[in-house]
Amino acid sequence: MQRASEEARAKLRSAMHRLAVGERAALEEIYRATSAKLFGICLRILGDEKEAEDALQDVYLTLWRRADRYDPERASPIAWLATFARNRAVDRLRTGKVRRGSVSVADAEPLADTQPLAEAMLIDAEREARVHTCLDTLDETPRDAIRTAFFEGRTYAELAEAQKVPLGTMKSWIRRGLAKLKACMEAGE
Repeated sequence: MQRASEEARAKLRSAMHRLAVGERAALEEIYRATSAKLFGICLRILGDEKEAEDALQDVYLTLWRRADRYDPERASPIAWLATFARNRAVDRLRTGKVRRGSVSVADAEPLADTQPLAEAMLIDAEREARVHTCLDTLDETPRDAIRTAFFEGRTYAELAEAQKVPLGTMKSWIRRGLAKLKACMEAGE
């Protein structure tokens, strides 16, 4: 997991660097990796979805113009962007643009962020994609049995009955399939 976290951080750091030199596609990559987290920060401070969307738009517009100010030696990309989002939301409070549903400026200062880090969300998405890729390498019978058991919540007995095979056979198919799945997942890490 540590390695995946480092890879996610490196991807985001690379996108920040590419954005700093004017690569438009990098902004989209940064947006996809961070927008949910940054929106959550803005929403918790502002208390209104529209206001949070406006603040988030300000964040990415400013990022587009000032990406060259990011210093990877001082902060991770997500920490820098989270601070940026929090500051934009607090600025909106201070200027009086937000009226209803928001917290006070004093209450927004120490507001904790309980949402998962964008890096963690990126890692989870990569892990999920890896699971599906590895599942696709299995033979059809164990692949279908594993998908049905784990994604649909069916029991081994139900699967054995549906396939008209003994329960021990179903368990063996799934056990061997899971061993191959594990090997594939470990090979990708």
